[in-house]
Amino acid sequence: MTGTGLDNILKNPPAFLSGRKLGLLANPASTGPDCIHTRDHIQKRFPGQLTALFSPQHGFFAEKQDNMIESAHMEDPILGIPVFSLYGETRIPTPEMLGHIDILLVDIQDVGTRVYTFIHTLALCMEATRKAGIPIVVLDRPNPIGGIKAEGPLLEPEQASFVGLYPIPMRHGLTIGEYALMINTVHQIHADLAVIPMTGWRRDMGFRETGLPWILPSPNMPSPETALVYPGQVLWEGTNLSEGRGTTKPFEFFGAPWLNTHAILRRLPEDALAGSILRPLVFEPTSGKYAGEPCHGFQIHINEPASYSPCYQSLCLLQAVMEQHPSSFALKEPPYEYEYEKLPMDMILGSSKIRESLQNGVSANELRQTWQKDLADYRSRTKDFLLYGPKDTWSA
Repeated sequence: MTGTGLDNILKNPPAFLSGRKLGLLANPASTGPDCIHTRDHIQKRFPGQLTALFSPQHGFFAEKQDNMIESAHMEDPILGIPVFSLYGETRIPTPEMLGHIDILLVDIQDVGTRVYTFIHTLALCMEATRKAGIPIVVLDRPNPIGGIKAEGPLLEPEQASFVGLYPIPMRHGLTIGEYALMINTVHQIHADLAVIPMTGWRRDMGFRETGLPWILPSPNMPSPETALVYPGQVLWEGTNLSEGRGTTKPFEFFGAPWLNTHAILRRLPEDALAGSILRPLVFEPTSGKYAGEPCHGFQIHINEPASYSPCYQSLCLLQAVMEQHPSSFALKEPPYEYEYEKLPMDMILGSSKIRESLQNGVSANELRQTWQKDLADYRSRTKDFLLYGPKDTWSA
């Protein structure tokens, strides 16, 4: 079984933690292999030292369903210490919040996609702790979709937002600890950073191979399979298609009442289906877009994860929907993740040029070729921060 950074800090606690007041950024997926929460493990191993908790998007209990649904500060019902929301009145820890602690521990399950706010909360915490002169310690966890593939366009600076702060690809291929090390140096945050690594994790492992329990890091991420489709399927958040919220298979289900599934399949290039099956279906969301309305769409079934390219597949699907349903399809208007002027689709893609090219008939395959050099450069500048092997796969 993979040992997480939490396991390792409990077994071999660094001397610098002794007697220090500890803060913890966590949510329900922050547990040991026994499913006991990190808060409880830290309290038991370092009694009396845990003095504040911090929560990312969706809240400390991951109870908030959607984007821009804020959570409030609260008091932890077990320890009686403050829980500071970093997705409410602020997304950056304030000096007053950090005044409760000497060191900030971070134990968050990322999903391997740029458009997932947890890594950006981490980055903002790194900046805030640097300014406050407080060390930050990341307890590493697996990238649930593996650490070999990096895929998709890199974020362009003008599209920077809370769903993308730095020029990384849509599928970034790093663990949260490797990401922290990389941005700390490459993007010159210069936080007083330590990463507690995992044991027994390899870059070619899927989450099911780790032996760890999957606990939803957010309400619409019910399984590792959801995480695997997410680097592509998150695109539907920027459109009037349902991304499957309000169903039991968010992001694996997608569609709309007006979608012609047979026509969409005919428009897809054959290589867009690599590693997967698109099964037509009808679903009726209980919330979100088209709540209570039957939607025609697909479920994505992944049968060969190594061959599956979620970004490319979803771009092909997006272009097919645009072409097949020009009068029904629409892009979502702002706001999206606290941006009130940028198009959500451009923020998600990290580029307005890609959206414009798709609208002008440039194929997804042609677009994919345009970001290969950027991906090669990204792999080159991140290879020094890889903590796990096989590292030779990263240059592929």
